[in-house]
Amino acid sequence: MDDQTRIEIEAAAFRTLRAHLMEKRPDVQNIDLMNMAGFCRNCLSRWYQEAANERGLEMSKETAREIYYGMPYDDWKAQSQTEASAEKQAAFKDAFAKNVGDAG
Repeated sequence: MDDQTRIEIEAAAFRTLRAHLMEKRPDVQNIDLMNMAGFCRNCLSRWYQEAANERGLEMSKETAREIYYGMPYDDWKAQSQTEASAEKQAAFKDAFAKNVGDAG
């Protein structure tokens, strides 16, 4: 497989993952994704931002989130996120430290 085909397939897989999380399963909370898988939608938007920045494209965290979520992040949170239990919040602190560290 040539590099361009690999890149196109990887991009298609990313778009499918995004569509799955945003359109088919918006009910799955970011905190649950982070606690179970070690990443969430915010991580995906951060990785998008980091990839842009590595290529010399200036992109803020807010811009990357708006691109990923298809709307301002605060709007998505208001329409899709629910309050997390104390247990989930405690597990999130551990998962975030293990998987993200100081990035955010």
